[in-house]
Amino acid sequence: MTIEATETLPATPPARPLIHPAWVRLTHWINAVAIVVMILSGWQIYNASPLFPFRFPNGITIGVWLAGALLWHFAAMWLLVINGIVYVALGFASGRFKRKLWPIRPSEVIDDIRAALSGRLAHEDLSVYNAVQKLLYAGVLIAGLIIVLSGLAIWKPVQLQELTALFGGYDAARYVHFLAMAAIGGFILVHVAMALLVPKSLRAMITGR
Repeated sequence: MTIEATETLPATPPARPLIHPAWVRLTHWINAVAIVVMILSGWQIYNASPLFPFRFPNGITIGVWLAGALLWHFAAMWLLVINGIVYVALGFASGRFKRKLWPIRPSEVIDDIRAALSGRLAHEDLSVYNAVQKLLYAGVLIAGLIIVLSGLAIWKPVQLQELTALFGGYDAARYVHFLAMAAIGGFILVHVAMALLVPKSLRAMITGR
């Protein structure tokens, strides 16, 4: 009697779940580039006519001078607007925004802030946003809309006088534009800090898994 030896093959590890589809990753990185260019060129534009008693160092601005900064700013603006429209449209059409960002409950936001401050905020499941993430992502979408509309009001105050009036006039629109930029800048700082603290979230935005 011949007994044949059988070899046990190692089990294939299950595929990691897809967290960010390709369209999310692509639009995310395009938005990141466009926003950074807009902020740095916007600082050079701000320096030409400051709203507050400070200027941004030329070493951290783009454009060298006003005309050059405007060229960079408008180029990045169109990239941001077109890419942003694609991102928002697919976000609603796919139901991703509804799944990821809704609902936002104040009590959960407070609880998650307390957990974050005490170092107890969990990041095990990257496919589920906590309440603070929901609030920040929804807020930056609104800030993005405001910065585009206020920017248009500043760019074309005569042709878009109704829009400019909605912001309280040209000068007020400049302040709104600056504050929206500051809000987006603050979001970027928190976003980058979280990516450094939770490296797998950055990996997921690159590989999707």
